[in-house]
Amino acid sequence: MQLSVWLPLLLLFVFLFLKIPVAFSLAFSTLVYFMFNSQSQPTDIIVQNMMSGTTSFTYLAIPFFTAAGVIFNYSGITERLMNLCELLVGKFRGGLAQVNIVLSALMGGLSGSANADAAMQSKMLVPQMERLGYSKPFSTVVTVASSCITPIIPPGIVLILYATASGVSIQEMFYAGYLPGFLIMLAEMALAGYQSRKRGYKPTREKFGTAKEFGKNLKESVWALFLPFGLIMGLRFGVFTPTEAGACCIVYALLVGALIYRTIKWKSLAPILRESVEATAGIMLIICASIAFGKFLTWERIPMIISEAILSICHQPWQFLLLVNVLLMIVGMFFEGGAAMILLAPLLVPAAQSLGVNLIHFGIVMAINLTLAGVTPPFGAMMFVSSSITGCSFSDYCKEVWPWCVMLFAVLLVFTFVPGIILFVPNLLMG
Repeated sequence: MQLSVWLPLLLLFVFLFLKIPVAFSLAFSTLVYFMFNSQSQPTDIIVQNMMSGTTSFTYLAIPFFTAAGVIFNYSGITERLMNLCELLVGKFRGGLAQVNIVLSALMGGLSGSANADAAMQSKMLVPQMERLGYSKPFSTVVTVASSCITPIIPPGIVLILYATASGVSIQEMFYAGYLPGFLIMLAEMALAGYQSRKRGYKPTREKFGTAKEFGKNLKESVWALFLPFGLIMGLRFGVFTPTEAGACCIVYALLVGALIYRTIKWKSLAPILRESVEATAGIMLIICASIAFGKFLTWERIPMIISEAILSICHQPWQFLLLVNVLLMIVGMFFEGGAAMILLAPLLVPAAQSLGVNLIHFGIVMAINLTLAGVTPPFGAMMFVSSSITGCSFSDYCKEVWPWCVMLFAVLLVFTFVPGIILFVPNLLMG
């Protein structure tokens, strides 16, 4: 390759190493390429490509679902779901740790963001866990590990990013996320129960909730629980597209918060809009920069070169999937999951297609892998988010997290080599 090709790639890694934000790293690296190749490509094409990234109807799902998640946090639904989780699993060993995990699974259908979930539960649940005798490192690790579930259960933003980058159906990606997310939840609950039994962490309840308590809490939480069910049914019967589903979620969240729970007032609209815009702007800026960077990659045939290189090494799908898992785990330690998905999906999907790997299965494996990388030291995104809030030291976190990493990687390998688990729900609903 010429210097004009190597230099942008080298600069990208240098910028990332210097902790320059991903969006600016991508944009500056791309600008350098087009400056060196001004004879064949005009420099202003970078701006044109960045702007064209905002015109996709599919990408509208991102601000819609992001805003819906923010509104649900303001509506008080999170607290009601937490009370319901406590009734369901508080009797189990390590009751509040179990609540932490199940709440992340329920929040998956609302927020769709691992970092948002880690931040929320670090503020809400970790102080309560510490008051009940749980150690700070254990509480932090449980919070970080449980946040892995959130992006896998629809409407996870990372699922939308993969679908748009690879050209597969967002609807099928949504369907494919439910069962893996549920199974990750069960695996985490089993490990939390085992560790809690060894350390003497007690349940939060002496006995299971009564029918009256369940009825009361279910009545308060049913409006939140109805959302994932309504999402599936609406998509299944063609009531709305995935993008339109995001808009419907906003309207639904506002109605529930304002008219049923009466927790959203006129004064709440300003902070809701601010948080929604800030979260969306960060994601969309990365998307726009990655589209321009993708123009450089495509122009130089880098995706095809990488695909050919992988195919020369891997002659079987299982070899390819194993190699991709190792690659993604390394990359995910340095990149935020969404940014890594935008960057890597166009590079890896051609090779997956050539080897006959189902792209829905491959997308979920990528999503899980990049999400799990956010748990692992030294640069895991959710690790930093949660530790900065709880005050857990890096050394204490590393000592506590390794059993969780082993368990999560084992679950990932099962999903990687048993695609029927991931494809069960899409085949059931789409077949």
